[in-house]
Amino acid sequence: MSNTKITAELPHIALFPSAGMGHLTPFLRLASMLLSRNCALTFITAHPTVSANESSYISSFLSHHPQVNHIELQITPFLHSTSTDDDPFFLQFQATSRSTHPLGPLLSTISPPVSAIFSDFLVASSIAPIAADLGIPNYAVATTSVKFFSLMANLPNLLSNVAQLSTTTEVNVPGLAPIPISSIPPPFKDPNHLFTSQIATNAPALSAAKGILINSFDGFEPETLAAANNGRVLNHLPPFLPIGPLQPYELKRDKMQCLSWLDSKPAESVVYVSFGSRTAMSKDQIRELSKGLEASGCSFLWVLKTTKVDKEDEEELQDLLGDSFLDRTKNKGIVVKTWVNQQEILEHPAVGGFITHCGWNSVMEAARRGIPVLAWPQHGDQMVNAGVVENAGLGIWERKWGWGVLVNGEEIAIRIKELMENEKLRRSARKVGEEGMKASEVDGSSEKVLTGVIEFLKQKSN
Repeated sequence: MSNTKITAELPHIALFPSAGMGHLTPFLRLASMLLSRNCALTFITAHPTVSANESSYISSFLSHHPQVNHIELQITPFLHSTSTDDDPFFLQFQATSRSTHPLGPLLSTISPPVSAIFSDFLVASSIAPIAADLGIPNYAVATTSVKFFSLMANLPNLLSNVAQLSTTTEVNVPGLAPIPISSIPPPFKDPNHLFTSQIATNAPALSAAKGILINSFDGFEPETLAAANNGRVLNHLPPFLPIGPLQPYELKRDKMQCLSWLDSKPAESVVYVSFGSRTAMSKDQIRELSKGLEASGCSFLWVLKTTKVDKEDEEELQDLLGDSFLDRTKNKGIVVKTWVNQQEILEHPAVGGFITHCGWNSVMEAARRGIPVLAWPQHGDQMVNAGVVENAGLGIWERKWGWGVLVNGEEIAIRIKELMENEKLRRSARKVGEEGMKASEVDGSSEKVLTGVIEFLKQKSN
């Protein structure tokens, strides 16, 4: 831990993300926003990380912000003997939760004292007693939509009658519209699955949190937010505090080659394709997607990933797509296998559509910019998120493209054309973008919420 001096009159906030870029990214953005508001920070990270990008982003953030204290939590690898699931990120979630015991003593010795902990939902059960012992509030940080978070909060109730999940056509969460069973992550039907057990373990700890900080805004999920904050979802939940869309924090790197390529394209003419940091698409689906992109006739920028963990992603583009595809489309599209600054791509005027898995960071990045979305969920929270995207007017969702379904190139081409040519959708998405930007500006709804939290902590720490 660094010995950087922290000014006494400022709130001192400890931030603790969970594993994966999908969880780290919103914490880095939140940290940057807190620093710009003169908060002092301690950043807690697990070591070793699962992915190389996590390590790179943490190092860059700390080097650019030497005033931030850093606690590197050494974790013991966790092997889950009662499940066949070996997802390295799920294993890291559990290992991190089991390794938090040194945090209480470490946080108690920092001077001036820590005012609050902002922690990932997936460490809620292990952080709640630490915050209570320190006599400080813990704010849970949600890395998904309000709707899926509400579903997770209700998971212990759903698992009390797990047999029903195999026979029902929809899941009812109090206060919310019914969720089709087809949108529920398949692991939720197995109480022993590592993903399911982690959520079910952490959900009861939410009652001890001061609030739930969520990367969303009033206009994006108004009915769900209202239901959650009126106590209709679960009466023990703390308030949901929408502070999104979170403002970008990205590594300061040289200009990406793909941005120079985008510079040569007309406004709103390029479809951007990315399925996030931990979605590994099958080779058969990669080939069908390449057919669909080519058949659509649209210019495209495709970020391709074939493994969950970036350290293992070594296949060459030529082996995945074939030289003939790359030759035929060299004037129409570009395919990259490196990490990209997605927000910077989405903010480029040439980008007119986004094919996404509907990971929540991607959704909010598109919402912030008002980019029309073609939702293609792959796992986890993404089908529920896709429904949120559709309801908000940000995108379209083809429900037939279910979990693990091989979608053919012809269908993909049809949907890409709809995405890029639907003017009604473009206007609707642009309106979402205007609302999102307004929410995070001075006197915007999300800006007021974050300012309110900081002011509360200032008063508490003085």
